Amino acid sequence: MEALAAGSAQGYHRAMNLDFSDSNPELAELYPEHLGVVGARFDAALERVGASHAVVFSGSQRMSFLDDRTYPFRPNPHFLSFAPLTRHPLSYIVYTPGETPVLLYYQPHDYWHAAPTEPGGYWGSHFDIRIVHEVDEIARHLPAERHKCVLLGEIEDPSHAFDIERTNPESLLNILHFSRGRKTGYELACLRLASRRAVLGHRAAEERFRAGDSEFDIHRAYCAATRLTGSELPYDNIIALNHNGATLHYTNLELSPPGVLRSFLIDAGAQVHGYAADITRTYSYEDPQFAALIARMDALQLEIVRHVSAGMDYRQLHLSTHRLLAQLLVDVELASGNVDTLIATGVTTAFFPHGLGHLLGLQVHDVGGHMENDSGARIDPPSGHPFLRLTRMLEEDMVLTVEPGLYVIDMLLRRLRGSDGESHVNWKRVEELRPYGGIRIEDNVRVLHGGSENLTRDAFAELH
Repeated sequence: MEALAAGSAQGYHRAMNLDFSDSNPELAELYPEHLGVVGARFDAALERVGASHAVVFSGSQRMSFLDDRTYPFRPNPHFLSFAPLTRHPLSYIVYTPGETPVLLYYQPHDYWHAAPTEPGGYWGSHFDIRIVHEVDEIARHLPAERHKCVLLGEIEDPSHAFDIERTNPESLLNILHFSRGRKTGYELACLRLASRRAVLGHRAAEERFRAGDSEFDIHRAYCAATRLTGSELPYDNIIALNHNGATLHYTNLELSPPGVLRSFLIDAGAQVHGYAADITRTYSYEDPQFAALIARMDALQLEIVRHVSAGMDYRQLHLSTHRLLAQLLVDVELASGNVDTLIATGVTTAFFPHGLGHLLGLQVHDVGGHMENDSGARIDPPSGHPFLRLTRMLEEDMVLTVEPGLYVIDMLLRRLRGSDGESHVNWKRVEELRPYGGIRIEDNVRVLHGGSENLTRDAFAELH
């Protein structure tokens, strides 16, 4: 199966012109402008904190507790904003306004593990690259006046700070995090590639679901199609058959298929040069009634996407989703009553407890979603909706997810018992839906003036 999936994926990669390499000509053309934008953001941030240099640490590998192996490495996203080095612990970028950034590229002499290859690609000529083979060599390449430096990154070992005392100053991070909401042309190109890569996996996963595979084998097919290992995925795949779809972050992966196949919810992504896709689809195996409910949720999701536009308050989109969901619950006889009543009594929240979406970029849940400005002022989620991760006014070239859901989550539905919402729920229909778990439809969307670009739907359209 893996060989077939991998071979099919290679064909799709060619058909969709997917080039994830460091020689991608489109990325090479867009990268210089991107680096200029990143530099301008750091210029403003350094001026605010009165520093002359930013030393950006890629991160270090963490050892497993009471063991001699490491956890999978996750690089500092601020390091990735400069260069697409996703597998490079113990490297540093030294940024000084007006100067070529210095890359301290750690390339250890190591016969136990594969050492990083020679640096290069579309980004390499934009750095003063200095290869170091020992961590102790790094110190002599850092600015001599450490008090004029700020250090960005997670420091587990104090020696990795090299006597730089100012680490992750909040006022500096506020500028960087707020500005990351808007993506450069280079970042948008990476995000489109990530969506196309993820869609290859989604296509393979649906095929294996239709063939009757287990959650574990569907996951394997997904990894083969995207040509990513589990640790290279931006987050743990959610591969949920039947009632498991009611667990929002289900990652258990049962080894055997269920006796009766009913439904499949897949929330799975991919990444390209550190930029992530985050896509969810739900499928019915052979039940036309459940398939019709999925189609209704798909139409609801597209209706919300149609309202995505620069100047829109994302909080309002979230609240509008609850109004649309309330009407859908009535239409499919899962609930009764008017829209306002179903919202006020908590019925819609029981069926749809999470937020509508979040910013997307170098992190799956990209930073800055609650920021009002670059000074750190916060915009809280609406009352009663604490899990909404994006509360900002939408701006052009933001990329975000739109992911409404409808689930049978027993713990939440039990809370309606004895409340004003109990009489509005059609409990017989809930029982009928319970074995199917739930439905979530999630697209990755770029904000434009007067509309949006749907990276996910475009990627699916390219594949078919």
